[in-house]
Formats: sequence, C-alpha cells, structure tokens
Amino acid sequence: MDVSTVSLLALFAISVVPLAPTELTLIGMGMLAAQQGGSLAPVILVATAGCLLCDAGLYLLGRYGGGSWVLDRVRRRPSAEATLGWLTRHARRRPVAVLVVSRWLPAGGTAGSLLVGSLRWPRSVFAVASAIGVTLWVTYAVLLGYLGGELVQQPFVSLGASLAVAALLAAVAAAVLRRHSGHDLRYASGTAGGPAVHPAEPA
Repeated sequence: MDVSTVSLLALFAISVVPLAPTELTLIGMGMLAAQQGGSLAPVILVATAGCLLCDAGLYLLGRYGGGSWVLDRVRRRPSAEATLGWLTRHARRRPVAVLVVSRWLPAGGTAGSLLVGSLRWPRSVFAVASAIGVTLWVTYAVLLGYLGGELVQQPFVSLGASLAVAALLAAVAAAVLRRHSGHDLRYASGTAGGPAVHPAEPA
C-alpha cells in the first residue's frame, strides 16, 4: 500500500469523525498536492464521501434521540453555541440554504446535522442540503490549501498562511454570530427525539 493510499484512508477516517480536524487535514493535503504536483480530485472525493457519511450518522442520531452527548460537546465552545442558536432560529425558514451555510460556522456541520435530525427534516431535503454543503466546503478547504502551496513554496509557511486565512474567516463568522445570537439553546436540546416539527413533513 503506497503513501497516497494510506493518506486517503487516513483522510476518510478523519472525515467520518464528528468534530475531528477535517478542515486542517484538507488544507494540508491541498498544500501537498500543490507542492508535489498531485491531483486534488481524489482528496475531494474521499473527503466528501467521509463527510456525507458523518452527516448521515449525525442526522440519524438527532432524529432518534441519540445526539445529546455530541450536542453537549458542541456547547462547550461559545462560538459553537452561537452557531447552534442561529441554526435553531433559521432552520425552518430557509432549510437547505441554512444547512449549506452552516458548514462555514464553528462546529456548523456537526450542529446542523444533529439539529435538523431532531427537527425531523425529510430525509430527501437533508440529503440535498448535506450534499451541496459538503461538496462546496470540502472543495473550498482543499483549494485554500492548494492556493497557499502555489503561492508560498515553504511548506510550513504556506500551511500557516492557509490556516490563518481559514481562522480569520471563522473568527469573522463567529463574531457576527455572537453579536446576533440570543444563545437560546434550550429549544434545540428539547427537540431531540421529540415530535416532528418540520413543516415540510406530514405528521
């Protein structure tokens, strides 16, 4: 088994674990692809598959009342609390768009999938939103690393620059959420495993 295969297997393993450093891994692999002349397609495909599998598992946990322990871990971070509060308020009005945008928010992929599962979104709606969001977010992270690798030849410098850009974008998003969030998360935790509330799905 060659190094590239092992790397892709490791990427898949990281991608399927909630709250794992998937973005850091994607940026790093994008940077390596730029500096070693590798292809981005396998990285994007493997990471997308792993993230979709993770989303599906979290959705089922939320839908059937088993996601409380993951939500507890999410709530330990103030920025992630704000993400969950924003998702709770907006998920019903613009369901697909909200879940797509949540990928760029702190712990947004994890919190979003759990929340919409607890809200009993129709599986088809969730699948479309998850596929769009995951594909765009994975591509963004890989390209960010690739761009850093193309612009700066020193590996540690290019990785640091790419991570700095990603951290800046995350910090801006978190600041906006903290400003506009009411931090009312009790509703989100109370819906886990509860009755169906999504208007698109008949009772």
